[in-house]
Amino acid sequence: MSSKKLAQVFHFDLYGKREDKYNFLTENAISTINWTELNPQAPEHFFVPKDFGVKSEYDKGFSVNTLFQLNGSGIVSKRDSLAFQNSKSEMIEKISDIFNLSYEEIKKKFKEVSWESRDGKVEFVKENILKFGLSDELFVRYNYRLFDEKWTYYTGVSKGFIGWPVKQIMQHLLKDNLSLICSRQSSSEWKHIFISKLIGDFNITGNAGTNGSGYYFPLYLYPDSKNKDLFATSPSPSEGGELVRVPNLNPEIVKQIADKLGLTFVPEAPSPLERAGGEVFAPLDILDYIYAVLHSPNYREKYKEFLKIDFPRVPYPKAPSPSERAGGEVFWQLVKLGGELRQIHLLESPVVEQYITQYPEDGDNEVTKPRFAPSPLGRAGVGSVYINDTQYFANVPQVAWEFYIGGYQPAQKWLKDRKNRKLEFEDILHYQKIIVALSETDRIMREIDKIEIV
Repeated sequence: MSSKKLAQVFHFDLYGKREDKYNFLTENAISTINWTELNPQAPEHFFVPKDFGVKSEYDKGFSVNTLFQLNGSGIVSKRDSLAFQNSKSEMIEKISDIFNLSYEEIKKKFKEVSWESRDGKVEFVKENILKFGLSDELFVRYNYRLFDEKWTYYTGVSKGFIGWPVKQIMQHLLKDNLSLICSRQSSSEWKHIFISKLIGDFNITGNAGTNGSGYYFPLYLYPDSKNKDLFATSPSPSEGGELVRVPNLNPEIVKQIADKLGLTFVPEAPSPLERAGGEVFAPLDILDYIYAVLHSPNYREKYKEFLKIDFPRVPYPKAPSPSERAGGEVFWQLVKLGGELRQIHLLESPVVEQYITQYPEDGDNEVTKPRFAPSPLGRAGVGSVYINDTQYFANVPQVAWEFYIGGYQPAQKWLKDRKNRKLEFEDILHYQKIIVALSETDRIMREIDKIEIV
């Protein structure tokens, strides 16, 4: 007769060199090891030690995948080297070749591509391009990696030029929109948060092998032109109204936030006059609040065990005191800092053009082996980033060079992804913007931690 009583679970960690581990196992038996008894908690029942002391507090927050009702993984191309190009003209050239060449000629010309995978057969690709043609609107910008945009050809059809285009999510990012990006799980310390205005890649914040892949949470949803009853219109169609976008936000959670803050929710960002009154808040304010909270080092440390296993949960904003304006100072401070981070990560803030680095040496600008060299003048925390033996970016803060977003160090990865390529003038400016963005992210994160969030 089976028992519903859970088994006892014991745990022991052994670190060190292989020889030391062998010796330990030889000298010990199961009965002599100093085991730690675990108390696995539902629903996960972890077989490793976890600190669940703050779980009840963490669970009071709202999960991002519950707030953003439509969400999903990023795009998987099945053939990155072909699907993503550095310029629109290069992308048009590749698509034109496939349009005009035979199956065998395509395989020969693009021999670096694997054409035999289940979703990547050459027939699928060519048929997709023949059906949709070379219309200009199909060539779109693409968020490939952090601070690294490319161009692609996007029809939204699965098993076409792109294997998994995730149309149900990405169709809303082909128009004026924003999307929070974060991972569902992470095997390492959780830093997997970014922002995008474009369609983008599954591996933007990390690769699937380390559970750091990117899920997209659009701020707004747009109606499908083929299904015009999908969203309400304002004014009505009989009055000549047009279909409008709607917030991709759970109304129950939004109501709880509104009630707690004493504010009225409006579906679009308020005018400066309305904002000055301080009585309303919009989807962008919620996004910026979340973006600030998820960049808090204190928040990440306190809830690190839970951030590894599922989408992050965000604490509800604190209610304002009687002496505060509607919404409360804490909420508006976090909205402000989150908004600064958002604009910096989109490279839209004027701050990123206030360069703190220099590129002093002439040469061929070819990236060979990027490396960081500490300042020879002994300036702590500052050095040079060499792209080859003689050319370098000077005055680079070490914190920017080593800074992680997700599973990547953007200042290093951006250069490594350009190995054996020559940097153009715009590339040199772009890299200097990345350095400012990473330095400012570190600064703003410390500002966020001055505010009591958790």
